[in-house]
Amino acid sequence: MENEKLFTEFPEVTTEQWEEVIKADLKGADYNKKLIWKTLEGFDVRPYYRAEDLAKLEYLNGNPAEKPFVRGYKKTNNTWDIRQDIKECDIPTANAIALAGLKRGVNSLGLVAKNVKTASDMKALLNGIDLTQVKINFIKAENYLEVLKLFIQEVKSQGIDASKVEGSLNFDPYSYALRNGEFYHGIESNYEEAVQIMNLVKENISAFDVITVNGNVFNNAGAAIVQELAYTLSSANDYLYNLTQRGIPAHSVGYRMVFSFATGSNYFMEIAKLRAARMLWTKIMEQYQPKCETAYMLHIHTESSFYNKTIYDPYVNMLRTTTETMSAAIAGADSISVYPFDVAYKKSDDFSRRIATNQQILLKEESYLDKVVDPSAGSYYIENLTNALAEKAWEIFKQIEDKGGFVEAIKAGIVQDAIAQMDAKRAKDVATRKTTILGTNQYPNLTEAKPVVEKQECCNCAAKAGEIKTLSCHRLAEPFERLRMQTDNSLRKPKVFLLTYGNLAMRKARAGFATNFFGLASYQIIDNPGFETAEKGAEAAVASKADIVVLCSSDEEYADLVAATLPMLKKSFKHIVVAGNPVEQMESFNAQGVTDYINVKTNALESLTKYNESLL
Repeated sequence: MENEKLFTEFPEVTTEQWEEVIKADLKGADYNKKLIWKTLEGFDVRPYYRAEDLAKLEYLNGNPAEKPFVRGYKKTNNTWDIRQDIKECDIPTANAIALAGLKRGVNSLGLVAKNVKTASDMKALLNGIDLTQVKINFIKAENYLEVLKLFIQEVKSQGIDASKVEGSLNFDPYSYALRNGEFYHGIESNYEEAVQIMNLVKENISAFDVITVNGNVFNNAGAAIVQELAYTLSSANDYLYNLTQRGIPAHSVGYRMVFSFATGSNYFMEIAKLRAARMLWTKIMEQYQPKCETAYMLHIHTESSFYNKTIYDPYVNMLRTTTETMSAAIAGADSISVYPFDVAYKKSDDFSRRIATNQQILLKEESYLDKVVDPSAGSYYIENLTNALAEKAWEIFKQIEDKGGFVEAIKAGIVQDAIAQMDAKRAKDVATRKTTILGTNQYPNLTEAKPVVEKQECCNCAAKAGEIKTLSCHRLAEPFERLRMQTDNSLRKPKVFLLTYGNLAMRKARAGFATNFFGLASYQIIDNPGFETAEKGAEAAVASKADIVVLCSSDEEYADLVAATLPMLKKSFKHIVVAGNPVEQMESFNAQGVTDYINVKTNALESLTKYNESLL
């Protein structure tokens, strides 16, 4: 059979021809402003990509399980561990939650070992868990070396094949310092402890991972994806260098290292992040000339980002964690932990934990994401994102190396300051609604009852003072949530009267905008179908005894509406608002008594904060 191209009757279209059509459709509008996405990561994303854009990407020649491992380490499937992180210190409670999770399909557990002090404590924590079938990951401990010794003792006491026992320690002095302002017991002591742990694992449970590089710490402090990637790699390289200097072979360090990333809502970028991480790790590891290919077999774990989760409209968190999990799975993560949807405001319960587990099971059993290795391979868009992220992350990585490496960089506050700047930019984008957080800074649920906030399950929400400047774990939605909480906790909600008049389409659009805007602060909205005359609208507004009146009409009709209503409105209202941005008429409107304007350029957070200060 001849090897013929499909659709030969259709002539090929060149990029130049595409560009000509696009420019014609833009009708003189700026191409870059309209169609080029300026990412937080520092590079531009074009509106489309073609096969020619892949020509320069040399890594595309690699197959799965081949250098530079962009396509992952698996050849026959894309399976991953369904991991449940149980942030519960009480040993019997943690064990009960773990056993319930295992019945639902969990095959990897993240367990807090803070209260594990004796062999009986370890036995109680692991009671009923088959250590040859379930991976055990100790995520919090006061002394990881002692916890490891107790775990090895428990493995031996059960008489099981230790080579079949897998899991990890969340041993990461660098992230500990970034949360607490200091290293465990001094950085040199930490390195010596790491050497002891490495040797202990090698001799007793060889498949156990030791160093976990917590990229999630950067993510949850507000870092952009490229920063999270670069700082994770830089941190890993510092561990690799310091441990090899102390006699641990490079392949042993690489084989027993975990990258723990947090995945956010930037769907395609998160896929590209994990692919770029494998490529750059290969590039770093090659410089150490490891004696075994296992050096490159990096275990990538992902967890849901805490940074983008919300208290209000919390079920939207399920949508967020679904896309986040899909990104991780498609990118070839080795294990995934999904946050329960209520993580931001209370301890998870049986329902929220079950939903979190089921999300992964559905993606495996019904979407078959575990069947195809690197399904995004060859995508013009994702391959270019992967390459762009790798290039930008490598630039930051080299800058950190020029400063003396990761530890020196965090001592000098370089990493922390860069993340703080990015966090401030992202916060401003949320405040101005350039970035949307559904249900929080856009499209609030006006009928939602005030949530009962019990606690926030966060790694360490309060930054501490110490030798090293700390990174705080927080959420983008918090400023808007505090604003809405103020209203929900007050004795009365401010009322907003929408004085709708004139052009039907414009008055409805601006009434909808005003409803959405003031709804962010949980104000009571009094909407109207429209008034026959401006005067009748003003009379109804005064009769409503509202706190704010918003004029909703077209720019062309605002001059008459303001002139007809302001004499009556300014006697009763302290806040008279125009929905829109009638720049040329503002001076006149202000003179007549208009006090404010709301539009897409308004900093919603600043504006609503001022209203709360005035009305509550």
